Amino acid sequence: MKPYFYKAKIISVYDGDTVTAVMDLGFNITNKIKIRLHGINAPEIRGKQRPEGLKSRDYLRSLILDKDVIIQTLKDKKGKYGRYIGIIHLEDKNINELLVESRHAEKKEY
Repeated sequence: MKPYFYKAKIISVYDGDTVTAVMDLGFNITNKIKIRLHGINAPEIRGKQRPEGLKSRDYLRSLILDKDVIIQTLKDKKGKYGRYIGIIHLEDKNINELLVESRHAEKKEY
């Protein structure tokens, strides 16, 4: 599948691997979309993992909340909860990889 790149603004960070973005689809058309970060798994914010999950979420918020980013997706590629699967790029940084490097998430194979 061919990757697609969209300009977007992150408007909400639910946890360390799920965000909501307003994506620019072109021609002055935008869409609010939930994105599951590809290739990683962050601790949950509910249950036993809550303390680590909150740290992961807060770290991701500090990086991208209210920021303009580029989101890379595969056309029509959705995960099991109906979220688009994507990679977030901020300037020259791959945010998905940065979360793993900083130990706020682990690599995940799909």
